[in-house]
Amino acid sequence: MSSPRFFALVPAAGVGERSGAGQPKQYVDIAGRPMLAHTLAALAAVPRLVQTLVVLSPADDRFEAALPGCTAWVARVGGASRAESVLGGLAELRRRGAVDGDWVLVHDAARCLLQPAWVDALIDACQHDAVGGLLAQPVADTLKAGDADGRVTATVDRRDKWAAQTPQMFRLGLVERALTAMGAAATDEASAVEAMGLAPRLVRASMANFKVTWPEDFALAERWLHQVGPSSR
Repeated sequence: MSSPRFFALVPAAGVGERSGAGQPKQYVDIAGRPMLAHTLAALAAVPRLVQTLVVLSPADDRFEAALPGCTAWVARVGGASRAESVLGGLAELRRRGAVDGDWVLVHDAARCLLQPAWVDALIDACQHDAVGGLLAQPVADTLKAGDADGRVTATVDRRDKWAAQTPQMFRLGLVERALTAMGAAATDEASAVEAMGLAPRLVRASMANFKVTWPEDFALAERWLHQVGPSSR
């Protein structure tokens, strides 16, 4: 039996409604390049990844012009939810030869500060794991639960709390079954796997691996990229 291969899958079919950018945020320039270009460059620098598949909206007409010469696979099979987009991407990976036992690392396009070393650490930690796992960061802030009026209803014990990041790494067959069962309610791949009664491994990562979401995040990401420079890619 051949050894399992490693693929990356980047869902990038969103419209970036929270970012205030007026366009899909994956195409907003950060440090001179579209956000998505930084994300794909980091994944391309991980030798164990056979290939990266980018999942776009069927209506996307920007990718080729924004990222000329990109060697990642592209599939315009994105859906209305993250789960739909990832499932469409998994089906495309199958069409391109991936099988149940291969590993798929699903990564947010908007986590553009990703470093190849973090991906390597995830692969090292999970490649022999029965379930798989994800990059995550222990929560340092005091957590509050709030109501619809913006009032605190409780202080939440943070001692065992982690903020989930990506990539999230699971075998193709497992994550496909999990997302199919949970559907659009799955906010990430790990939650769908957890709903099957399994416990993904938490692999500690950097808080720099944040998801660019709000308008102020773009300036923060740009400062960080200027600080680390292109050599880290």
